[in-house]
Amino acid sequence: MKILVTGSNGLLGQKLTDLYKTKSDIELIATARGVDRYPEKTGYTFQSMDISNWDEVKSVLNAHNPDVVINTAAMTNVDACESEHEECDKLNVDAVKYLVSECNAIGAHFVHLSTDFIFDGTHGPVLETEKPNPLSYYGRSKHIAEMIVMENSASWSIARTVLVYGIVQDMSRSNIVLWAKNNLEQGKSLNVVGDQFRTPTLAEDLAKGCALIAEQKAKGIYNISGKDYMSVFDLVYRVADFWKLDKSLLNISSSEGIKQPAKRPPITGFILDKAIKELNYQPHSFEDGLKLMDEQLKTVSNTN
Repeated sequence: MKILVTGSNGLLGQKLTDLYKTKSDIELIATARGVDRYPEKTGYTFQSMDISNWDEVKSVLNAHNPDVVINTAAMTNVDACESEHEECDKLNVDAVKYLVSECNAIGAHFVHLSTDFIFDGTHGPVLETEKPNPLSYYGRSKHIAEMIVMENSASWSIARTVLVYGIVQDMSRSNIVLWAKNNLEQGKSLNVVGDQFRTPTLAEDLAKGCALIAEQKAKGIYNISGKDYMSVFDLVYRVADFWKLDKSLLNISSSEGIKQPAKRPPITGFILDKAIKELNYQPHSFEDGLKLMDEQLKTVSNTN
């Protein structure tokens, strides 16, 4: 099976490369804007591709003719999307139209990554059937993209996820776990929201979930996240606890108290029954995810 991944320089993109490099029955085409940032350049083909350029998308997909396209590329900085509408629409909406159109043209199955930010967060965890009602421009762009996929794609899956964490070899991607760990190690006090609830997702689990969907060409929407439900404050507290850092540096705050340009849904998190039953998706516990990161951080510090 030939699988093309967009956004291969991102956290999820690199974890998919990790996964597919080891599979002899999968031919991986990794694509990203600019140069390849994956450290070992063997076991896959890299092709530069800007998903917001329709001609480029058409030319690359025609040249490689993949069986499945996994779209991990997006503008995910929620606050930047709130002010940079044009850029957000270009990457999160228009690019999805191009990818869907070209997948249809070559008969490829399209797997699209989406987010819990399409919901208003009045309650959770939620099922795949929950009605979207986004609060931010980013959330709206991802909801529109989902509708484009569902209405226009001949063969599609949507993998929704929540608050992804993990590390890449060159440490070029940050996330809430690394942010909390790095700041606490420097003795900085942190204001963390206690009124937002999530099911944080280990990047390896998300990659595995996407691979299960892709290889089965499983049609429809799937919740792919972690299984442990917690507040963002609880998440940071557990990070401090795991690495034995000073918990007295943590201050609980409300969403109102932390001024962010884009509104966040207060409560999300996912019910994973469908993915577990249909795909045999088995995510790590949060603490096991931290253990895996800890092992990886040791090898990164040895190589850098």
